[in-house]
Amino acid sequence: MTTATEVFDQLRRHLSPKLALTGSFAGRGAVETAADGVRVTLSDGRSVLDFGSYAVTLLGHRHPEVVAAVRQQLDTMPTATRSLANPVAAAASARLTSHLGGALPKVYFGLNGADVVEVAVKLARLATGRPRVIAVRGGFHGKSLGALALTHSPLYRVGLQGCAVDVVHVDPDEPDAVARELTSSQVAAVVFEPVQGENGAVPLPVEILRRWCQDAHQGGAFVIADEIQCGLRRCGEPSVALAEGLPVDGVLLGKPLGGGVVPLSALVCSESLYAPLAADPFLHSATFGGHPLSCAALPAALGAIEQLAEHGKALSSQLDAGLDALRDRHPAAVRAVRGRGLLRGVDLCSPATAGAVVLELASRGLLVSPCLGRPTTVRLLPPLVSTEADVAEALDILDAAVTAAAPTP
Repeated sequence: MTTATEVFDQLRRHLSPKLALTGSFAGRGAVETAADGVRVTLSDGRSVLDFGSYAVTLLGHRHPEVVAAVRQQLDTMPTATRSLANPVAAAASARLTSHLGGALPKVYFGLNGADVVEVAVKLARLATGRPRVIAVRGGFHGKSLGALALTHSPLYRVGLQGCAVDVVHVDPDEPDAVARELTSSQVAAVVFEPVQGENGAVPLPVEILRRWCQDAHQGGAFVIADEIQCGLRRCGEPSVALAEGLPVDGVLLGKPLGGGVVPLSALVCSESLYAPLAADPFLHSATFGGHPLSCAALPAALGAIEQLAEHGKALSSQLDAGLDALRDRHPAAVRAVRGRGLLRGVDLCSPATAGAVVLELASRGLLVSPCLGRPTTVRLLPPLVSTEADVAEALDILDAAVTAAAPTP
């Protein structure tokens, strides 16, 4: 069996020394070796709560129904010819459009979030013949070259100025922003996250989003809701935008779409946005897009998520009360608590304090996800399969970590 020391040596030599360093800090010298439900087992025998994993494990690790569906497909036909029609991808697309209510009938499958951001922008530009995309300050849409242009933080564009997509970023609290840009540029699409995940679990104002949708459509532009992190009941509904009645032309889904077992993402959209791909299905394609193992997971994942939806509401209420109490107990360290449903951000007084809290949490047995766009914020992403006892344990660990890491008055 490979030891933890050997793993870190391989990471340093073949991947990145910084990955080895951060992984060593997070695991206190141990590595992950197994996982089940909300728990991850480490090489030193410890078991930790996983409220991180960057929103992938909404159903926890190795959900039995998803694993069974993937295993059955693995034993039947694990890959596709790409020449013949594949019934697994066809069934998954029908299941997904139905899951979102049927108003958006078309689907493109990718493997990660950036995949479907890329194809959504490509289709909007081709369908409108316009070059520009409006994105939102604080938003995160991926790091591949096209998606990176939409991601607001300049940190990931150093040395990469001049990305191929023409993007303007607008303030999330400015109702007139889309109307203004439509008068001065050729806008193909407006892209936003209803709840910005990497920016610290920030819900965008619904009435402003509603105004943006109206103005975009009046100006002939498409509207795309990026729910790769906040959708699929992470924030309470199958789609945040559709639940709010926003007339979007496309919804982007990913992360938990493969049930936390296999990689899968999707653009679910209108006929008009999909029109270039309907006319030429090879206009945008990928060898592993709509992969049978991933598509086999989708119905099982959606079914399991729906079974747990009411339980998720109860966990959300428990988080509300616990995080409010945490803020009241630590007013000097905790500046704000944000988020919706099972996507929460605890904003601390400084990046140094937030970093110290993350390390304290890991050492005490709770994994969370830092925020790439807001280094003062610690993000909590509890799985739907968490029990009330799991959430209570996580809140107790968080309280102890903040107490230990908070700066001395």
